[in-house]
Amino acid sequence: MPVLNSDIARSLDKLADLLELEGANPFRIRAYRNAARVAGELPRSVTAMAGAGEHLAELPGIGKDLADKIEALAATGHIAVLDEIERRTPAGLLALLDVPGLGPKRARLLNEQLGISTLGDLIAAAKAGKIRKIRGFGAKTEQRILREAEKRAATAPRIKRPVAEDIAKPLLRHLSEAEGIRHAAVAGSYRRCKETAGDLDIVVAARGTGIIDWFVGYEDVAQILSHGRTRSSVVLRNGTQVDLRVVSEASYGAALQYFTGSKAHNIALRQIAAVRGLKLNEYGLFEGNRRVAGRTEAEVYQYLRLPYIAPELREDHGEIEAARQGKLPHLVTLADIRGDLHLQTKASDGRASLAETVQRAQEHGYSYLAITDHSKRVTIAHGLDAKRLGEQIDEIARLNETLSGIVVLSSIEVDILEDGRLDLPNSVLSRLDFAVGATHSAFGLPRDKQTERLLRAMDNPHLAVLAHPTGRLIGEREACDIDLERVLLGARERGCALEVNGQPDRLDLNEWHCKLAKEIGVKLVLSTDAHNPGELAFMRYAVEQARRGWLEPADILDTLSLDEVRAALRRS
Repeated sequence: MPVLNSDIARSLDKLADLLELEGANPFRIRAYRNAARVAGELPRSVTAMAGAGEHLAELPGIGKDLADKIEALAATGHIAVLDEIERRTPAGLLALLDVPGLGPKRARLLNEQLGISTLGDLIAAAKAGKIRKIRGFGAKTEQRILREAEKRAATAPRIKRPVAEDIAKPLLRHLSEAEGIRHAAVAGSYRRCKETAGDLDIVVAARGTGIIDWFVGYEDVAQILSHGRTRSSVVLRNGTQVDLRVVSEASYGAALQYFTGSKAHNIALRQIAAVRGLKLNEYGLFEGNRRVAGRTEAEVYQYLRLPYIAPELREDHGEIEAARQGKLPHLVTLADIRGDLHLQTKASDGRASLAETVQRAQEHGYSYLAITDHSKRVTIAHGLDAKRLGEQIDEIARLNETLSGIVVLSSIEVDILEDGRLDLPNSVLSRLDFAVGATHSAFGLPRDKQTERLLRAMDNPHLAVLAHPTGRLIGEREACDIDLERVLLGARERGCALEVNGQPDRLDLNEWHCKLAKEIGVKLVLSTDAHNPGELAFMRYAVEQARRGWLEPADILDTLSLDEVRAALRRS
């Protein structure tokens, strides 16, 4: 079985975690984390690239030593250095790193001082009040760790969208080669574009009986849980469960709708059907014993006297009533996006030059992009001070004179300090096309202070976009405690936009925040926060998040033309 990019990234991240647990050289740790990120974000298979003789050392930030390790992972799924360090690490210690807010340094400290080496040890120590006694923790931190550890122990792991895609795409290719296959799609929360996925649900329309054998024969299958004539469940070697359902072509639309869900949406549809004396299930829509619809999803909705409802909306959050009233939103699509307004380059913590970043934006067909390197406060990202930012503004102006069909906007991801001031003086911010503001520290401020911090930042007329507003990292860090409605009302009053960040670790704002922003009348920006050119493809995740939030092109600034977006971002 070819090793997936996500497998390689996971191994390199695991190696970095283990090295950090041991207190290894920070530069070595950072190199492995960078390599993991590069491998995980590549649009092409690393295994295929290595097999074709392509030089992995030419990838950004990957030298010969790392390239050799990545090639070994692609070929065998193992590297000696990881196998060696795993043998000397307590078996349960790595599980501690999955607890949000802990991290390798704190996990090592807990292991050294309290002998904690499993999730159970951690929960027991927190309940006994032992963690708060260690310097640097305290009672609040202990309670937060306990809450997150218990949550992690009680819930099955979920995977982020890029990993789910990395698993699903080759499996769908495998199924497409089966004899008698007609259609195949991943349904469930994956198709509804939820932020994470648990199990993967696949619906197939096929003739003949060989599709189940073909499915369980997939070389990535580690365990067969069930093997029937029309359904099967397996566990892949990375631990993901995949459920397959095989139906006839006449039932495919109904099955796809049924297994896409959500459960609440399906119950509402069945109630509509029952009122009309019909029966709706995964095999079709029936009037008595006669199937009247089911070949396509649109056919099912049409027979229920409803327009087609996009999968992203199927949560029973008002979409059925909106459909009845002809008020479903005209959801934004990737084709509507004309530019990306949040990108980093090598000037801070990006991994490509300004020219390389612009070239990739051109390949995406964009009319504009904004360069938003970090400001000086984010020292780990080699943030720009006023002098370096001024030099970059001049560099962008010179570059624009040579470009055709695309314009580079000068911007900065300026750090919002704890008191709400911005990290750079207005004298340099005034030279920008606009500024993006973001918090990168003091996430634990009380609700009132955190809210006031953002409102004060937006008081600065140069700040036009508030980036990843809640500061959350999915599965790693909870959102800041802020009064988002108050922030949105303040943004509307000041003419400031908020961002929907397409980084799969962030997806911030979430779907509910998007809907609230739309209701309040605050404009949004869809961005990738890209740190290398390949991450410009993350725009699709921002679009999916926006669609789940009922957003239309008119709600989003980067659907506008260059002149329109410049005017919209100009607050003074």
